[in-house]
Amino acid sequence: MEHLTQKRKLSIMVAVMAAMFFAAINQTIVSTAMPRIISILDGMDYYTWTINIYLLTSTIATVLVGKLSDMFGRKPFILLGILLFMIGAFLTGTSDNVFQFITYRGIQGIGAGIIQSTAFTAVGDLFAPRERGKWMGFMTAIFGFSSVLGPTLGGYLVDHLDWHWLFWIFLPLGIVAFIMILTLFPKVERKPGEKIDFLGSLFMTTTIVPLLLAFSWAGTQYSWGSAQILGLLAATIASGIIFVIVELYSSNPILPMHLFKNSVVTISNLIGFIMNFGMMGALIYISFFVQGVMGISPTYAGYVTMPMSIFMVITSALTGQLIAKSGKYKRFALIGMPIMIAGMALMVFMNSVWMAIVSMIIFGLGLGLGMPVFSLATQNAVPHKELGVVTASSQLFRNLGGTIGIAVMGTVMSNSLTRNLKNAMGSASADLSGLDPEIAQKMASFANPNQLMNKPLIEQTQASLPTEIQPIFAQLIQSIRDILGDTLSLVFLTGTLVLVIAFFLVFFLKELPLRTSNQAVVAPEESGKVTGEPVASE
Repeated sequence: MEHLTQKRKLSIMVAVMAAMFFAAINQTIVSTAMPRIISILDGMDYYTWTINIYLLTSTIATVLVGKLSDMFGRKPFILLGILLFMIGAFLTGTSDNVFQFITYRGIQGIGAGIIQSTAFTAVGDLFAPRERGKWMGFMTAIFGFSSVLGPTLGGYLVDHLDWHWLFWIFLPLGIVAFIMILTLFPKVERKPGEKIDFLGSLFMTTTIVPLLLAFSWAGTQYSWGSAQILGLLAATIASGIIFVIVELYSSNPILPMHLFKNSVVTISNLIGFIMNFGMMGALIYISFFVQGVMGISPTYAGYVTMPMSIFMVITSALTGQLIAKSGKYKRFALIGMPIMIAGMALMVFMNSVWMAIVSMIIFGLGLGLGMPVFSLATQNAVPHKELGVVTASSQLFRNLGGTIGIAVMGTVMSNSLTRNLKNAMGSASADLSGLDPEIAQKMASFANPNQLMNKPLIEQTQASLPTEIQPIFAQLIQSIRDILGDTLSLVFLTGTLVLVIAFFLVFFLKELPLRTSNQAVVAPEESGKVTGEPVASE
């Protein structure tokens, strides 16, 4: 689509970004309201499924559509993604029980995965890698902007309107995006003689699903050594081996194995996996620090993480412009990754809200510098005909890294917190043993981070205690806050060390000249396979 006029390209990009924002804002707007929605639907026992189902369906859709869009073009899939997302959002808002809610969220996830995959790939269709950097920066900025606006707007809406409107309020934007894509986006004819890899698609699905479920449930629903988790991991390994064999012998594989012979693709995906492992695994616990340790209400807690998103939006947009101007991208990862590490390292020593805000700002700066680099590097490293599948592979590794990181960091936190609380409560037992057993039990129940984050309950409980007991309760709460703070420091330290590994790998990333055309000259064939590493062309 490089032949299109610049005006037409800009019109298409507005449509693509509208579709991206539609999907992103509908995801972030429910983040603060989800606990209340599930409580209204009386489904707290199934709360994790409302998150896991979206993750599962979006991840699978992202990977499968990557290859299919290379075969059939992006347009039918981005339209399908918007349509499915709108249907899922509308139906979710009509849910009468948690099971309907989970089902409809699954439909939303499919639409979101398709939109995410095709939107980033469409940038590659429209622009050569040299120009692509600035648009990748803008696409990243959309996610940042939605994460700034969404949680705050969601909290306001759920407090002032019926919760159903959270899923319906942006449906008109979806309709606008659908019409714009339908009328502006060019149609690409299917290449003759290409078969869909149904067998590979099946075994990819049976590999991803048990893997994500295992790491979503490990340490929460089931212990790491339980038969359920070990069984899921065994199924993942078995299915993964079969998947690789199928792909090696497939005439048109859903995920070509020769991509991973390309050092740029392999290193970039590995960095994306490790970076999301450390980043998501640690950042998810910022709210525990702000609300649990510092005692800030949820309404104001969102303002602490907002600076990260704002600075990421600004920096990623500027980074994209600088990449397009210079034609170089590796330097931005080499600068951005240490800044991210510094921001997370500062979290280890947080003891105030202001330190949390400063660490968020620093982390956001580094994230904006580094995040656009690796998608651009992978897209630039393969022929245009494999643009969709390589983009999908990048998103797959990032999703897996985030999911596994959250599970591992959760285990680190849980084990450390349990051990520290046991020691602390043991030393405090003398203070509680002389109290009325009912009062002592009520006070001891706050040795739980979820209870600790419920500020109104703490204040209500303290007010209900006898006057002479209230100082003991306040001391107990402060002691538990200190323990949680020390535990979170260990979590943030783990995340910092993981990011250091990702930074180390950046030095091994080969920087290929950014092509000025999508008609790349590829390296000679080796053993009947195209390596996919392009040579710069003018």
